Amino acid sequence: MKASTARAAASDWVMRCASLEEGFMGAYFSGSTVGLSDDAELPASSDIDVVLVSSLEEPPPKPGKFVYRGALIEGTYISWKQLSSVEEVLANYHLAGGFRANTIIADPTGELHKLQAEVSRRFAERMWVRRRCENARQRVERGLRAIDISAPLHDRVTSWLFPTGVTTHVLLVAALRNPTVRLRYLAVRDVLAEYGRAGLYPELLELLGCAHLTPDRVEHHLDGLARTFDVAAAAAKTPLVFSTDITAAARPIAIDGSRELIRAGFHREAVFWIAATYARCHNILAADASAELQRKLAPDFEAIVADLGIASADDFLRRAEDVIRFLPRLWEAAEGMMRENPDITGQ
Repeated sequence: MKASTARAAASDWVMRCASLEEGFMGAYFSGSTVGLSDDAELPASSDIDVVLVSSLEEPPPKPGKFVYRGALIEGTYISWKQLSSVEEVLANYHLAGGFRANTIIADPTGELHKLQAEVSRRFAERMWVRRRCENARQRVERGLRAIDISAPLHDRVTSWLFPTGVTTHVLLVAALRNPTVRLRYLAVRDVLAEYGRAGLYPELLELLGCAHLTPDRVEHHLDGLARTFDVAAAAAKTPLVFSTDITAAARPIAIDGSRELIRAGFHREAVFWIAATYARCHNILAADASAELQRKLAPDFEAIVADLGIASADDFLRRAEDVIRFLPRLWEAAEGMMRENPDITGQ
């Protein structure tokens, strides 16, 4: 499917469905597909991200991933309160990127266009780029210091894995690149090479615990994930924030997309999302599957956790401290990239 066709389907869904919801204030495209030309083929392992803006203090639950007119769409709600300050948007590395370019689908009040114009104008100012890098760095440290080693394994993995992965976002933000989710390690690999800092990349992989893994071993873990994914998708009943990521419609992203990376020679870059999806599957199983089924599928999950170098609850804390000790070097690299980035303006 061409990107233009997928965008047209998403826009149609917004106008026919989402715009009828109470509090609807507009919608815009976000995520890694924003930069694709209309004629580009949208990979089967990609979805179209749509952010829905609501005037309600508590927006509705996010629609998540679903298929509409043949396009895989991921819908997310955000409260207008989170967008009401231009400065707060500029300082938030997750929010600011969505307004760098005009990707607005609907704006009945005109407020989104005003916000987009101002954020776009100031997006590359050095002060705001640094603030966004600091925002990402703080997420790393806050997340890692909040790990609860008494939590179930899937929760411990999630609470360690995601802040560790945000180290890539610090660098991507410094380079004015999209802080992508699934492909963050592949993206930062390219950015570090571009800025002459390729030597830092193996350290990021070491912190994740996958530097030593072979393509065969990663594909073995993906095969285990595929089995677990299908069982979790069939068992899922309890609504969770990420529930729609573990469905038949989303399988091409989690499973096929990871296999594409491995076959393309980027097996280590596939590990982050394989581990993240494994943890989410086991969260679903803990909520909705029998104890017997959970025990049956546990060894495959435990195997990838062990391969990442985690054998005990205390290992999570040790690995978190490794990342925290690395942050000054990460920040030094980010500062250097900001200095060298010709698109960043101001002092």
